Amino acid sequence: MEIQELLKKFREYSNQEPTLIELAYQFSKEAHLNQTRASGEIYFTHCMAVAEILADFRMDMETVSAGMLHDVLEDTKTPHEVLKKEFGEEIYNLVLGVTKIDSLKFSSRDEAQAENWRRMLLATAKDIRVIIIKLADRLHNMRTLDYLSPEKQVEISQETVSLYAPLAQRLGMFEIKSELEDLIFKHLHKSEYESIFAQVQSQFARREESLERFKKELEKHLSSSNIPYRLLSRAKNLYSIYRKMQIQNRPFEEIQDALGVRIITDSILNCYAILGVAHSVFKPIAGTFTDYISVPKMNLYQSLHTTVVSPSGDPVEIQIRTEDMHRTAEYGIAAHWKYKVGEKEKDDHLNEKLNWLRQWIEWLQDMSSPREFIESFKTELDLDQIFVFTPKGEVKALPSGSTPIDFAYAVHSDIGNACIGAKINNKIVKLEYHIKSGEIVEILTRKNAVPSPDWLKIVRTARARSKIRKYLREHKLLEE
Repeated sequence: MEIQELLKKFREYSNQEPTLIELAYQFSKEAHLNQTRASGEIYFTHCMAVAEILADFRMDMETVSAGMLHDVLEDTKTPHEVLKKEFGEEIYNLVLGVTKIDSLKFSSRDEAQAENWRRMLLATAKDIRVIIIKLADRLHNMRTLDYLSPEKQVEISQETVSLYAPLAQRLGMFEIKSELEDLIFKHLHKSEYESIFAQVQSQFARREESLERFKKELEKHLSSSNIPYRLLSRAKNLYSIYRKMQIQNRPFEEIQDALGVRIITDSILNCYAILGVAHSVFKPIAGTFTDYISVPKMNLYQSLHTTVVSPSGDPVEIQIRTEDMHRTAEYGIAAHWKYKVGEKEKDDHLNEKLNWLRQWIEWLQDMSSPREFIESFKTELDLDQIFVFTPKGEVKALPSGSTPIDFAYAVHSDIGNACIGAKINNKIVKLEYHIKSGEIVEILTRKNAVPSPDWLKIVRTARARSKIRKYLREHKLLEE
């Protein structure tokens, strides 16, 4: 992509004057002069591709510029003070943050890597745009992995599967997460990838025909309802099909949501209205409806999900959401940065939306042993959620496998600290009980009760672990 096309794309969504992007283009091009990639292309094509991906995310000018410059400190002789003088403190710090992450290694599962994970998270906590640039960088590197040796392909893919794909998921950046997963799948499980790819291709014509019939029928009823909408087909990524086959121990033909559509509308009210239309036209499959609008996922994702039977007998998953929800579903945290650059539309909840990530990072910093840190990190990246109720009917989202203690700390630190027992659906349970979705959890408390160090062995969430540790440390009840 030439610079004029990039600037045109940037101006389509931003009021900022993109002068710095042009300067970054010239500076990076000259700094990387005579450098080439493994593919034989000039190295600068990678810098340009990263900037283009960031513009696709609709990032602000500073982030796109930093993407263009992200390798100049690491791979060229550019002095730090020159970069800072030319582009200012903000862009310099973004480039420096990415450079620091590049110096860390994440492919090893050894405990010694915990310190590298911590450093990466600290860099992220200071400015979340650092990890967004790094994800764009990793995405382009994964797209061009074929040019590297098989050993290097495996090493980079393993690092991507253990860190970058889960982080993209945690940030709600599902477009990147899906593409990264398919690229990882291709390099780590080549024969399985080729087998599923071939099966998807062989069924393509029949599935497309089935989907088209389904869409026509759906559109006929939606059009007569006068609800504004747009209908998008959703391709299931190959890796998620493979994972479902593994987890459910079922053949490819039986994977339920290989076909899917998204319906985008203008309001929450109309999301539910469209759901009503879909269920009146097609038979819903029992147990497939999930309402992520009233109870969003931890990474801000909102949508209604349901699976129905199409006229051809195929199950089709329908996702229904507003335009704002769709942007967040595609780009996650990145979707909210454009509002920082002085546009008319304001996102009043930006800090609230970013705080969950900062808080999560703070909790992880509190881990004492490397093993505990890495285990907790992986738990918090696991987005399998359960939805449980307080006795007053409030809904709490928790990671799968959470205990009543996790629930208590999710309600309030004081309730967690004073917890002495729990009732699930009015029956007393042990504190190590694994709560299930839909259960009503009541925490029994007692004044002057204190958390037990043993709780650290059974809690699932970083929040609970951090709060227990804090209390025990402050009251000198913890030996570390």
